[in-house]
Amino acid sequence: MLVENLVIIGSGPAGYTAAIYAARAQLKPVVFEGFEAGGIPGGQLMITTDVENFPGFPEGITGPSLMRQMRQQALRWGAQLITDDVVRVDFKQRPFAIASAEQEIQTHAVIICTGATAKRLHLPGEETFWNNGISACAICDGANPLFHDAEVAVVGGGDSAAEEALYLTKYARKVHLLVRRDRLRASKTMQDRLFNHDRIQIHWNCLPLSVHGDEVLRWILIQDAIAGAVSELPVNGLFYAIGHTPNTQLFQDQLNLDRSGYIQTEAKSTATNIPGVWAAGDVQDSHYRQAITAAGTGCMAALEAERWLAEQQPLAIPNAA
Repeated sequence: MLVENLVIIGSGPAGYTAAIYAARAQLKPVVFEGFEAGGIPGGQLMITTDVENFPGFPEGITGPSLMRQMRQQALRWGAQLITDDVVRVDFKQRPFAIASAEQEIQTHAVIICTGATAKRLHLPGEETFWNNGISACAICDGANPLFHDAEVAVVGGGDSAAEEALYLTKYARKVHLLVRRDRLRASKTMQDRLFNHDRIQIHWNCLPLSVHGDEVLRWILIQDAIAGAVSELPVNGLFYAIGHTPNTQLFQDQLNLDRSGYIQTEAKSTATNIPGVWAAGDVQDSHYRQAITAAGTGCMAALEAERWLAEQQPLAIPNAA
């Protein structure tokens, strides 16, 4: 069986960037783009409308268009793209074994770019207004004209929710923070910032029930968890800040993960605890979660893999000529 130099698991900004760099280094990477697991090929940007903070696009670009261009660039340099989900990995043997439902590949090196999935509430009407008022990333979508001088809501009670609410005050006239309990989990510093901001209103013991509108979101049905009273909250935006789930199910017994399930990487590196395996993008980043930072770590992982493979000569890179 031919042993590949490098397999990249996942796509999105991290996976495609890693593929571009690895292909230009003549490593002939094989990329499992994914199919259904963790979302469609291209990652979370495939369900994002306007991306206005990715460098090089002053007028903005849609998420699918950005991913399509990255994908085409990877293909141009010779990456082999397989639109399939990886169902099994074996990092205990060398070469490593990577298997989809259709095939198994052996490889000297692996870059994991499987991303993370934003947690949703799955409210009635949510699918209708996703990207038409509902988002899981204020930094990504907060500057949308839909939210300028409007009232918006954020669901959550931790630091992420506090950061999202504070960020949205740059654009929105008023931000409603919907907290499902009677207290915040955010740090004392973040709580003080929320309490002292005149455009943030905190709704305690607040449960969102459903979302409503026409072409875009117009209002949310909310309930007081203690009194049971139901009311309408007129808003043009609803932002979920209730966490992400890293797509690391495949690696739980083989790689070091943190308490939230993110792959642990070495400081100033994308290397995992297994030599020859790197992780890039949201699968190892619980803090920034931006397309540009994912692309940056994809670049890092490809460069680190290239150097590592070169050090393995003549064992590795048999087909890089």
